[in-house]
Amino acid sequence: MRILLTAAFIGAMAVPAAADYTIMAPAAPGGGWDQTARTMQAVLRDEGIAESVQVVNVPGAGGTIGLAQFVNQARSNPEQLIVGGYVMVGAIETNNSPVNLEMVTPIARLTGEQLAVVVPAASEIETMDNLVARLRENPGAVAWAGGSAGGADHILAGLIAQAADVDPTLINYIAFSGGGEALAAILGGQVTAGISGYSEFASQVEAGELRVLALSGEEPVEGVDAPTLRDAGLDVALENWRMVLAGPDLTEEQVAAITADMEAMATSDSWQEALAARGWVDRFLTGEELEQQLAEDIAATQAILRDIGLVQ
Repeated sequence: MRILLTAAFIGAMAVPAAADYTIMAPAAPGGGWDQTARTMQAVLRDEGIAESVQVVNVPGAGGTIGLAQFVNQARSNPEQLIVGGYVMVGAIETNNSPVNLEMVTPIARLTGEQLAVVVPAASEIETMDNLVARLRENPGAVAWAGGSAGGADHILAGLIAQAADVDPTLINYIAFSGGGEALAAILGGQVTAGISGYSEFASQVEAGELRVLALSGEEPVEGVDAPTLRDAGLDVALENWRMVLAGPDLTEEQVAAITADMEAMATSDSWQEALAARGWVDRFLTGEELEQQLAEDIAATQAILRDIGLVQ
């Protein structure tokens, strides 16, 4: 009996313990990065992939303040993760950030999401044509609310102006550090229109408080009564995407272990249910394919930012 107990004990000891993770959302609560981090937290814990998962918010400058802190604090630590994505790529450029994504370890692209152009339900602007007409009449009089300067929301506003034959450098874009702050400004009538991921507006749209003028993707979203920008006559299509990264100076074994945990999360029923509930598209990608896609996205974003006058 003693031998059997000892063997069982040794076998149990051979099973790696579930990791403890701290996930940084480099933005204020309420936005897409915060939603992503907290969805990861719930799924990693509920699926038993991680023993403990904490989320911390470090807002500011399109995620670059959080990224700088992360680079310094997460070195060689496989239990520290940060959520990033398309918004951060643009913010690094527009903020002349001293840190960039080459200083951390990309683990996985997670999700894609269409952006929505919205106005308060009581607004006189009922269609994208109405908004474009105002933009052409006086670009500075149309105030746009969205996330950080240089991020996906800001880029989309510039692309809309460009497609409408309006100088994109003249747009009046007001950047907010979190989705909750931008939403409050839109609902309060402090701005003309707002841009963000559709999931951040979904509850208010369903409650009849916001009107969706258009969506930014290639195809309409099922259940959302709004055209794509192209269907509304503007040759613009853009998808926001989000990813998870780890700190610098990790070993190959540590990167492989984190990647395995993220793959287990992304293929779980809980994660797939969360994607469906939030209207996120599964864009899971890892390894060399991720590195290649990230390099292409960075180059394309730099070109767009130059085209719309956000960087020189």
